[in-house]
Amino acid sequence: MRERSVMKLAENVHWVGARDWNRRLFDALIPLPKGTSYNAYLIIGETGKVLIDTVNPGFEKELEEKIRTVTSPEELYYIVMNHAEPDHAGAIPYIMKISPKAKLVTTSRGAKMAQVFYHVPQERIKIIADNETISLGDKTLRFIEAPMLHWPETMFTYIEEDEILFPCDFFGAHLAGGVYSDEVEDLLVHAQRYWGEIMMPFRAMAQKALEKIAGLNIKVIAPSHGPIHRKPELILNAYKRWAAGETRQKVVIAYVSMWNSTDSMVKQMAETLAAEGIELAFHNLAITDIGDLAKDLVDSKAIVLGAPTVLGGAHPLAVYAAYLFKALRPPTKFAVILSSYGWGGGAVKQVQELLSGFKIEVVGALEVNGPPTEENMKQIVDIGKSLVNKIKEGA
Repeated sequence: MRERSVMKLAENVHWVGARDWNRRLFDALIPLPKGTSYNAYLIIGETGKVLIDTVNPGFEKELEEKIRTVTSPEELYYIVMNHAEPDHAGAIPYIMKISPKAKLVTTSRGAKMAQVFYHVPQERIKIIADNETISLGDKTLRFIEAPMLHWPETMFTYIEEDEILFPCDFFGAHLAGGVYSDEVEDLLVHAQRYWGEIMMPFRAMAQKALEKIAGLNIKVIAPSHGPIHRKPELILNAYKRWAAGETRQKVVIAYVSMWNSTDSMVKQMAETLAAEGIELAFHNLAITDIGDLAKDLVDSKAIVLGAPTVLGGAHPLAVYAAYLFKALRPPTKFAVILSSYGWGGGAVKQVQELLSGFKIEVVGALEVNGPPTEENMKQIVDIGKSLVNKIKEGA
């Protein structure tokens, strides 16, 4: 057996997870430029031993080896499933096979998922209710339901005596490296990116979860992806801002251009906004990292979408961006649509239809035939100034 590194968070509380240095894509959608980690935690109590979450498929043996550096997995009494997604729960069948006494602790919704995804027998499932506790003698585990963060069965686990919160995906970051978040220089950049990709569509549920844990004394937050927060105020304050939908005087410019016409239009818009002191996040959709785009949407007050026409509709990359925008539900309040076409328009109409039903004000839309003229550029400047006024109103 290889020597495995196990980290001690508190007395008889150990990190036994896995680091995936080489993973570069999540959900066939989210780029992982820094890899990720699958954090699992082993709790040794006087009257019971508990594993909180497991690891992604392919890392089962590594998890077992790390558990064995502390205790025998055959002695596990409970396996807590905070969340049923395979990157956290994928090793449940493996661990339950080598831990014949262990029962799976989960919510009622989680129980159904455990049976569907992992074929866990009903008699080996312990369903817990919101705020219910399990005593391990010297350690008490409290379970807090946190639905839709980001699946319906999600819950948090809290050790009352050690004041450690295990919130699974909440407060996470996709980083393979880094032990403690206060040692990661750009931690909030990665955490904001993660929030934008995973949690932003569920801001209302995030606010409810933050309210539920507000009365807890929390010394450590141990999420299931990324570094552990031993100074939790930093990530807690950031999540409060993001969940509340706080924005800055910032505009995301997301565009694609085939023959530089749309490129010229969005660059004129960028010049206009920058001259008024507006912060800009510039994304060429042909090459941008979707995770970076999601990160910038978290605190942007407006979006400028540059979408040339292709065969009577918006360029497919612009359609994708508009769909992603609508799915992620950022707190963005205003939009501008800029488009150019060769022999037939239609992009602006399609983008407006894609954004219908979303609470966003389209401050201006301009569709030009061929390269933009001087008059078109003046129109863009006017639209840009109108957007600046909207952004600065009440700021």
